[in-house]
Amino acid sequence: MAALRREAGADAGDKGVVPVGAGEVPEDIKMATYTHGQHSLSLGDANFRRSMVIEIIEKKIEYLRKEKTLNIYGTIMIGTTASFSGLLANFIFRHCFRVNHDALKTYASLTTLPFLSAVVAYKLLVTDALCSGNISQENCALRSSLVSIVCGVLYPTALAFSKNGRLAVKYHTVPLPPKGRVLLYWVMLCQTEVKGMLIPLAFQTAFGIYNGIQHYAIFESMLEKTVHED
Repeated sequence: MAALRREAGADAGDKGVVPVGAGEVPEDIKMATYTHGQHSLSLGDANFRRSMVIEIIEKKIEYLRKEKTLNIYGTIMIGTTASFSGLLANFIFRHCFRVNHDALKTYASLTTLPFLSAVVAYKLLVTDALCSGNISQENCALRSSLVSIVCGVLYPTALAFSKNGRLAVKYHTVPLPPKGRVLLYWVMLCQTEVKGMLIPLAFQTAFGIYNGIQHYAIFESMLEKTVHED
């Protein structure tokens, strides 16, 4: 009987005692849960950072697109006005030298060459300087006006004088100059007609200053807007 009581008490004790730590989660399960949550947070951070980077890149692309459009617009305007000055200069000197030959050739060259020279000069002296940030508003207006005057008036005038003067000598449309006074003879021959180039000179000067100031103002506003957005 005593042995039976001892066995019954042992069974009751085994059923009533709760093991230490039975209500706690095992360590391996806790580590697995923590690790899974850490991976979830890292994935969320990566997605957030990726979205931020994509947004910044899109803003930069939009800024560069606007900047490119602005640069092309200002450069094309300078080149177009230079082309019109070349057409006017060619018309004046062909009339002055009484040249009727090679009209298409001279008009094509007097339209294309001033346009290309103005585009290249404006990009190198104005657009690249604006992009580098080493230029003031006054300097930008001065450079733009110099490009307009040189490439839009002086260069087309000299080019039209040279081409049509050679045609006049080739086809004998005007008397040949005496020896020793060639340049003076040509200047005296066309001095009245050359005064018509004062009109594009005044226009190119005013337009160059306006275009330089406008280009600088728009560029600065776009730059400040982009910086604030970033």
